[in-house]
Parts: sequence; C-alpha cells; structure tokens
Amino acid sequence: MNYQEAAEFLKIHDNYLILTHKRPDGDTIGCAAGLCRALRTLGKTAYVLPSLDATTLLAGYLDGLAAPDDFTPDTVVSTDVATVNLLPDNALPFKDRIDLAIDHHPSQEFFAKETCLEADKAACGEIIWKICQELGVMDGDIATPLYVAIATDCGCFVYGNTTPHTHRAAAALMEQGIPFQALNKRHFRTKSVARMKLESLILQHMHLYHNGTVATVPISLGMMAEAGATSEDTDDVAAFLGQIEGVLHTATIREHEGGECRISVRTRADLLNATKVCARLGGGGHKAASGCTVKGTAAEAERAILAAIDEQLTQATQD
Repeated sequence: MNYQEAAEFLKIHDNYLILTHKRPDGDTIGCAAGLCRALRTLGKTAYVLPSLDATTLLAGYLDGLAAPDDFTPDTVVSTDVATVNLLPDNALPFKDRIDLAIDHHPSQEFFAKETCLEADKAACGEIIWKICQELGVMDGDIATPLYVAIATDCGCFVYGNTTPHTHRAAAALMEQGIPFQALNKRHFRTKSVARMKLESLILQHMHLYHNGTVATVPISLGMMAEAGATSEDTDDVAAFLGQIEGVLHTATIREHEGGECRISVRTRADLLNATKVCARLGGGGHKAASGCTVKGTAAEAERAILAAIDEQLTQATQD
C-alpha cells in the first residue's frame, strides 16, 4: 500500500488506536502523536495506546492522546514498528488485529493486514507527513511531533540516512511555525550531569579494533550506578562513539537487569551492513543503524557483537 492508499484507508475508517514500539524513540512517539492529531482534525475518534516506558523527554508529546482503559477500537494502526516482537506488553492483545502498519524499516515483517512501507525514508515521520498532505490536514500541533520524529531519527540531519526528501519534509513542518530551535536544543544540545559523567566513563571503557575504525563499549549496570544515570540519561547514547575521529562502525552494549544486554550498532553502511550484523544475533533494523538483544553479561555481549562484526566484514558485499 502506498501513502496515497494509506490516506484513503484512514479517511474511510474510524475509532483508531495507534500503537508504538517498546523502548520508544522520537520517531515512533512523534508519528503516533502527529497521526493521532491529524485524525482528530478530520473529525475521527483516535487515541494512542499509553506508552509503558517512554522517557520524560518524549512522553509529553502524547499528552491528551492516551486511550482510556475501556476504549474498544475499530481500527488499529502501528507506527514505526517493524515486527510484533517490538510491541510493548499492553499492545500484545492487538498484535493479531493490526489493520495498518506504517513503517520505514527494511526489516519490516508485514504482520499487519495492510502495510505502508517506504524503506528509503530516514524516518517514519516522513511518511506520516506525506499522508497528512494527502489528507489535507496540517497545523503546528501536528507538525511539532512529526518534526521531532524526523529530526531524532536522522540525528538532527547529520546521519547518512538523511536525504533531500528528509530536508523537504522538515522544511514544510517548520513552515507551520513550530518552535524548531527549542526542539533541537532540547533533543540534541541538552545533557544532564549524569549523562556527561556516563560519557566520560564510556571513553574510559571503550575498545578500538580494526585500526581504530570499529569502536565498542559495554555500558554495565555498575557504570550506570557510578554515573548516577538512569535510562532517561541514555537517549541516543549509541551515537556517541561515532563522534570519535576515524571511527566508522560502533557497537554500544547496554546491560539490563535479568542478564540481558541490548546492543545498538551504527555503521557506515556502504562498508558494513548493520542489519546483517545484528541479524546474526537475532536482531535487525536499518543498514546503518540496527539493534539486537542477547543474554549474558555486558562483556559477553561485547564479544558476541564483535564476532558478528568481524564475520560480516569478511563478506564480499554488504548489500
């Protein structure tokens, strides 16, 4: 289904429940909020399923949009969700009745009845923007979360996934009079003291391989405690190692309670396919940014992802 067909679908249905993915980022939250407000502008009944683990930084975009406990939807839509495995626990009752999935991940598993997929887009927010154009609805309340969706998924327009279309979408949203300067400062130029301490520890514990082109770091529970950091302080921490001169590929390993580690891989996609690296450990995502979850200590997870990187680097092609 293309974005025009998705817009037609949205016009003829009603009583919407919009789903985001667990450990939500700015793209899934921004898309859900923007789409929900757009549907309401059309006179539709629309809610977002409450996010169980949204950070304070992002939760505010869903204010006034949360579905009441007794809401029974007729139409279920997911935004920026590539697989049902990414649905939070409170979304699992709806996993077999998702009517439309709007997504930009090449690893999309087509779990919904209908799917609007544009894998060449840097952010799912770009697709929602196109759908809103087709629907003929846009204002500052819709544009603000969509701008956050786009800006956060392309690192404020510096990641390699940024395209001319990304800039055109962002420019159109800015024309709605949104506070883009404040949004960019909030999401990209403001850090807590705990985050700064954590970054210092990351530099102390990182490891460099392949002549300094591959950087890995295990962020243990002990490091988090030493920095006084919480999950609120780790937003986009996976991008930090990529700022080091000469580093092309990174793996950031976050240790969690229960013997689980979540790994974020960022690569220069023409030289190393992050999706294929993470697929070796049961994960997926984009060619330049992917993730996976493994059992074990942070050190064990680091060895596992480094082995996956080494194996993928030996492949003749990264396509």
